[in-house]
Amino acid sequence: MNSNAESTNRMATEPVNKLMVKVGVPIVLSMILQAVYNIVDSAFLSRMSEGGEDALTALGLAFPMQLLMVAVAIGTGVGANALLSKSMGQGDSKKVNKVAGNAIFLGIVIYVFFLIFGFVGIKPYVNSQNTSGSINDQAVNMSIDYLQICCCISLGIIFFSIFEKMLQSTRKSFYSTIAQVTGAVVNIIADPIFIYGWLGLPEMGVKGAAYATVLGQVVSAVMAFIFHMKLNTEIDKSPKYMKPRWSIIKEIYQIGLPAIISQALITVMTYGMNIILGRIPQVGANAVTVYGLYCKVQQMITFAAFGMRDVITPVVSFSFGMRNRQRVREGVKYGLIYTAALMVIGTLALEIFAEGITNFFSLTEVTHIMCVDCTRIVSLALIFAGLCIAFQGVFQAVECGIESLLVSIGRQVLFILPVAYILTSFITGAENVSLVWWTFLIGEGITFVCTVLMYIRAKNNKIAGLEG
Repeated sequence: MNSNAESTNRMATEPVNKLMVKVGVPIVLSMILQAVYNIVDSAFLSRMSEGGEDALTALGLAFPMQLLMVAVAIGTGVGANALLSKSMGQGDSKKVNKVAGNAIFLGIVIYVFFLIFGFVGIKPYVNSQNTSGSINDQAVNMSIDYLQICCCISLGIIFFSIFEKMLQSTRKSFYSTIAQVTGAVVNIIADPIFIYGWLGLPEMGVKGAAYATVLGQVVSAVMAFIFHMKLNTEIDKSPKYMKPRWSIIKEIYQIGLPAIISQALITVMTYGMNIILGRIPQVGANAVTVYGLYCKVQQMITFAAFGMRDVITPVVSFSFGMRNRQRVREGVKYGLIYTAALMVIGTLALEIFAEGITNFFSLTEVTHIMCVDCTRIVSLALIFAGLCIAFQGVFQAVECGIESLLVSIGRQVLFILPVAYILTSFITGAENVSLVWWTFLIGEGITFVCTVLMYIRAKNNKIAGLEG
């Protein structure tokens, strides 16, 4: 039996709970590791001899655009992943090749877009988040420098996301994890060398952090490409399949567009929160810094949920393509159970170690206190956030893209930004700034209730009619 047949057999017959663990552990670890080295970046920058906290504020301003790059790349990869898995489940090898080739073509298009933005769009983007003038010029200029490098050399994160999802679709996620780990290690080693000017290099500060980040991403992308070429024997890598086929691209984005919008809405939320927090009297810049730090800390937990979403989507999509109702239901059941368990563990860790995690960064007293409060309050919303993300994987797998989009709109815009804007109106300074952090528990809780109701409807319309 060839590797393609063996892989298909496992997806069709292996117990779903065991299958999801085998597929999921490397993916979840990979996603968590990605979050960890984002934190390491911030820790090194916070300990610069001058301007450490300004550098953290700069990263907070740059973060929404970084999220957008990841959103477009990963969303495209998710669409290709699910369509590859579905085509394999249907035994359509020719379509599998076309999907893989068009995913690479789309990666090229995405990179060209962000390359152009890196030259012409960075300054207006960063300055638009400082309309209140509460953030000083040094932090603004640092953010521009950092983001220009990340955008102009974004081919690493884009193509790693594409090849990572291809390896996941063929059940070779272990190798994408190796690529991710290697890139993360390179980034962590390069950070102090570039930032502080070790080994005879000039001290580059924020620019050094950016160069270390893109270097790690390029290393991950090159390794993932090599693994794809050598190990994905199910896929024909002939350049002829890179010719754009609009029917294939349409199908990729029918699945992937909700994932793109889902993560792009995080950009909207983060961008909007930076503007809203910046208007808080006396401590607006501190609040922007804290929010940026917490976003990176909580990524260790929410990225685990995104990892589980990326497990749920191909497993449920494959079974949905087979029209096997039992395996679809088991995929949903175990996906939600595993996600909930990860979220509970993550929440407890953040509640217990909030002070210790904050000590990892070199902060002023006011910012330190705000960061501990933010961590303990916002982490209460993680269980709702994680389950909503898991349900999005289900919706994508059973071709309910609108429902997945509505979840994103609810938890990242509709029930967040208006609430935050209202709550900040009651904040007069550092003494009651913690009020704004309750925004996330309110928004995620309301969205979770709406998500469950949408799933019940999708279950009746999409899953109940499958073969027993």
